[in-house]
Amino acid sequence: MAWDLSVDLINATVQLEQPLGDGTRTVGTGFLINAPTPDGQPRIVLVTAAHVLDRMPIASAKIGFRARTSEGGWRYDPTPLTIREGEKPLWTRHPDRDVAAMVIEAPPEFARAAIPLAWLAEDETFTRYALGPGDEMMALGFPRGLAANQAGFPILRSGQVASYPLAPSASFPTFLLDFSVFPGNSGGPVFMAQAARRRPGATEAQEVQFIAGMLTQQVELSGERLEIGIVTQARFIREAINMLDGIAPPAARRTEPPPVGSRTASAEEAAEP
Repeated sequence: MAWDLSVDLINATVQLEQPLGDGTRTVGTGFLINAPTPDGQPRIVLVTAAHVLDRMPIASAKIGFRARTSEGGWRYDPTPLTIREGEKPLWTRHPDRDVAAMVIEAPPEFARAAIPLAWLAEDETFTRYALGPGDEMMALGFPRGLAANQAGFPILRSGQVASYPLAPSASFPTFLLDFSVFPGNSGGPVFMAQAARRRPGATEAQEVQFIAGMLTQQVELSGERLEIGIVTQARFIREAINMLDGIAPPAARRTEPPPVGSRTASAEEAAEP
């Protein structure tokens, strides 16, 4: 493979947290996107599930940057992140979906790690690669605030697409992924990274790497978690970033109803430190 989306996204994914004052903290996941302004000025944008920031009641949160040590290793280096000025949120929320975008100042190493905007799936991406139920995708996050190691890298997990159709539409702004979802996963990127995939009718296999969307919810039935994640399509991440430049998304779309007999719950809540 010419490049490894898994490693690149691991480097761009961060933990977001805020102490709640009762010995617990609210935790979520975000990732950084290199999204220059319309006039070409460099800009780093943090994207996450909007409810992650909504549930942080005070003005300053922490973003889990990582720093190189003099020995060539890594250390966890959480940095204060101002998310409000008084009552005014400093992030931009998509009007229809649980997606937030916020311009931030990142250390040079993290600014370089931010993923290009072009790696977010376009609507036709799913059709181009003939993707559908049973295809495997991966997700990054911090379940219950747990990191992969002391340096604060996210945990990589995988699951199969569990719903149909997959291609974005007004009726299907989300899709289901069959994997266990925990508090702290909200806002994490969901992506596909395959070295060789053969489309129907194609004579040669090709590399398939793109970000399909963001984990925003889980499915519950009568209070029981069904180990199914709800992924908001990448289209809405693009639209939230466009809103930073005053570009409004299309008119409100119909919200997809939850599966019959079930309800959805956010994949973020208070977690033990």
